[in-house]
Amino acid sequence: MDKPILKESLRLFNCFDNVKSRSMFGGFGIFAGETMFALVVNDKLHLRANAKNEQEFKKAGLKPYIYKKRGFPVVTKHYAIPEEWWNEAGKIIEQATRSLDAAKVDKETKEKASPDRIKDLPNLRLANERMLKKAGICTVDELLEAGAINAFKALQTSHQGTVSIELLWALEGAISGRHWSVIPKDRRSELLAKLS
Repeated sequence: MDKPILKESLRLFNCFDNVKSRSMFGGFGIFAGETMFALVVNDKLHLRANAKNEQEFKKAGLKPYIYKKRGFPVVTKHYAIPEEWWNEAGKIIEQATRSLDAAKVDKETKEKASPDRIKDLPNLRLANERMLKKAGICTVDELLEAGAINAFKALQTSHQGTVSIELLWALEGAISGRHWSVIPKDRRSELLAKLS
């Protein structure tokens, strides 16, 4: 459904380094390297807003993409561009450049601000924090020191028969600071090999 817009967007953003797309939020995130700056969903291109252009986007009547997480609406920083912008490729590239710059700054800021609690790491929530505490891993530092494999093995011991392999991906993502779905297949294979 979003493929024609996705193809056109990827072609347009070819001016950025290492542009690729990944499935996310019910659509496709567009990345330059490991930084997501745009989203194609519902047959529309959405550009990431920042402090400088968010008000401009809102004044122009652009709407943010909203998706549901556990039944609750989540408002993203990605705003759908108007159809008429497709007649001005330069305008899309100019705004996308600003979006990419802002996304890079936000990513760096987020990486520097280390969470205090396990539940605040990517992919993990309070239930995971409690499970890890029961397994003897109580702090972010202890989780980082243990690593995904040892933490997963500790959980298998403390929660016999209730721990799925998806939790291993979640732990790896939490430790490496990324969403579990973007962990490469070769890294997953490496983790599985160490687990056996």
